[in-house]
Amino acid sequence: MERKNDILSIYAKEVEDIKEAGLFKGEAPIASAQGARVKLEDGREVINMCANNYLGLGDSQRLIDAAKRTYDNRGYGMASVRFICG
Repeated sequence: MERKNDILSIYAKEVEDIKEAGLFKGEAPIASAQGARVKLEDGREVINMCANNYLGLGDSQRLIDAAKRTYDNRGYGMASVRFICG
């Protein structure tokens, strides 16, 4: 257990050094739906550059409706390759 505590102390010191150097980046909690722009909990609106929905297509009603039609017509399942699944 002592070794684990030593490692935790090393990491805690490293994080503290990063904070003291002004290089620590904390979370920015999002308070809106994720799109090309998002509103943060502190009220700021920012461009969303760190999500798979950075183009804002995830909340496009046209795409949502098309996906629903496709599921109804073709079904849904996880795709894979033959040599992995047999």
